[in-house]
Amino acid sequence: MDLQIYYKKIRDIEASLPAPSVVLVSLETPDGGRGGLLTEAPRRVAAKMIVEGTARIATAEEGREFEEKKAEAKRQADQLAAASRMHLTVITSSELRKLKGGGQASREQA
Repeated sequence: MDLQIYYKKIRDIEASLPAPSVVLVSLETPDGGRGGLLTEAPRRVAAKMIVEGTARIATAEEGREFEEKKAEAKRQADQLAAASRMHLTVITSSELRKLKGGGQASREQA
């Protein structure tokens, strides 16, 4: 393999990619690579994967689906984080009566 040609291909493909990050679809490879997985990669990495034949650029529809799934996963992660920050205190009914009674007594004294 001629390294000059290899790196020229990478530079050419990298220059043709419009965005700073690209959605890629993995291709099945003989060494066990699974095909059809979507991922987002920087232009340089994306160009290298395309030249090596391990991925291709996702279609507009595939990219849109990937972004929707990514947004949904973020929403769920944010929801889970918010739920974990919620603190609850469990009190008995007698403690509740004390709290309610204590509040009324202090108002009557004022």
